[in-house]
Amino acid sequence: MQIEMTIKGLMVDPVTSMPIVILRDKTGKNILPIWVGIFEANAIASQIENVETPRPMTHDLVKNLIDNFNGEVKKIVITDLEESTFYASIHININDKISTVDSRPSDAIAIALRAKAPIFAEQEIIEQAKNSDIKPPAGESDRLEQWLEDLDVDSLGKYKM
Repeated sequence: MQIEMTIKGLMVDPVTSMPIVILRDKTGKNILPIWVGIFEANAIASQIENVETPRPMTHDLVKNLIDNFNGEVKKIVITDLEESTFYASIHININDKISTVDSRPSDAIAIALRAKAPIFAEQEIIEQAKNSDIKPPAGESDRLEQWLEDLDVDSLGKYKM
C-alpha cells in the first residue's frame, strides 16, 4: 500500500552536514528522512521557494521534456530501501499509458515538485526505515540516531539549509 507524503522539512544533518529531506504522511504519524546530495537539495529548495533561474536546470529540463511529449507526471513513489539506500520511481502518463522510470528519490522529489505531482512511499518501506539502521553515507550514527529519535517534526519550519 502506498501512503501519500509531503515534504515537512529540508534541513542539514547536524552530524554529517548532509542535507536531509523529511517526508511526513498526512496523519503526522510516519516520517521518512532521506539523505540527499547538496545539488539535489538545492534543486528541491529552489522549487519550494519558487526561485526562477535564467536557464532551465536539469530537473526543469526533465519536466519540460515530459511536457513537450504531452506527458504528465502522475506521482512519484519511494519504492525500496536496500543497504541504507532509498529507491524511487516516477510514474508518467503519455497517451494514456503509464510508464514507470527508476529514479533517485531526490531527483524524483525535485521533479514531483515541478510537476505538482503527489509524493508517495510504500508502507513497507516506511516500516522498514523505522526498524532499520539507516545511516548516512558517513558520520556518527549513534549521535544521529538519537537526534532523529528526538526530532519533533511539528517544530520544523518549511525548510532549513
